[in-house]
Amino acid sequence: MSRYSLYAIRVFTLHWPEALAFYRDVVEFPVVFADADMGWAQFQLGGAYIGLEHLDPGDPEAADLVGRFVGVSIEVEDIQTQYTALCNKGVDFVQAPQKQPWGGTLAHFKDVDGNILTLLGNAR
Repeated sequence: MSRYSLYAIRVFTLHWPEALAFYRDVVEFPVVFADADMGWAQFQLGGAYIGLEHLDPGDPEAADLVGRFVGVSIEVEDIQTQYTALCNKGVDFVQAPQKQPWGGTLAHFKDVDGNILTLLGNAR
């Protein structure tokens, strides 16, 4: 057994209420914890969490942490169905599902801050 396990991946936001609503109500990630005063929310995805962290727009690191390719792949059972459902909810995809040479399918979408996350289908 590995001595490591993934606990959480942090996604940063400057628009706390909108980002929380996006992940909770639009993408429908299951909320485990959310506190606006702390500027932190956790969404359960399998054995790990997505942590949504509010940054102050005046924070000098904010420009480097918000509005970028996050490098997070979220596995879904049926990528085409999920892609269509999210498109119908107005989610902005920068790449429609595309079959990859290694066999999986990827689609990239933006959140309210322009962070880009990836849907992953047929990975196994």
